[in-house]
Amino acid sequence: MSGFFSSLIGQYREQVERHQQRPLLEASMAACAIVAMADGNVSFPERVRVDQILETLDALRVFDPHEGVNLFNEFVAAIQKDGETGHEKAIEAVREFADDPQSAELIIRICLAICEAEGEISLVDQVATVSLCSLIGVDPEKFGLYRPGVVD
Repeated sequence: MSGFFSSLIGQYREQVERHQQRPLLEASMAACAIVAMADGNVSFPERVRVDQILETLDALRVFDPHEGVNLFNEFVAAIQKDGETGHEKAIEAVREFADDPQSAELIIRICLAICEAEGEISLVDQVATVSLCSLIGVDPEKFGLYRPGVVD
């Protein structure tokens, strides 16, 4: 009988963790979509990188990777359909973490992983990531994204 209760408690804890982490999943996939779509399309290496993030990042491992990929695809589709409205929808999800510095920095690290997916970081990906930094209060210099005097 104690095995049943242990199993039940384990399932309950997993569901609570999934519920608590859901906004982070949504914000992460929204940020990935913004950065991946910065140049107008999502490349295969960027899609592979999204899968890798979902499978390896502890904070997101409580979710089925397909759930994260579906969210990513929804944000991408919304941006493709109507750039302004889709972009704003994605920004809303990311903006939730403006008051959570630790999660905000994690989101930017995820963006950097998407930026590096093709081997070379493009300027448009950097600009999108720096924009997200300013949106959620992260210093882009901390990640080597902005150096004063470079663009004068």
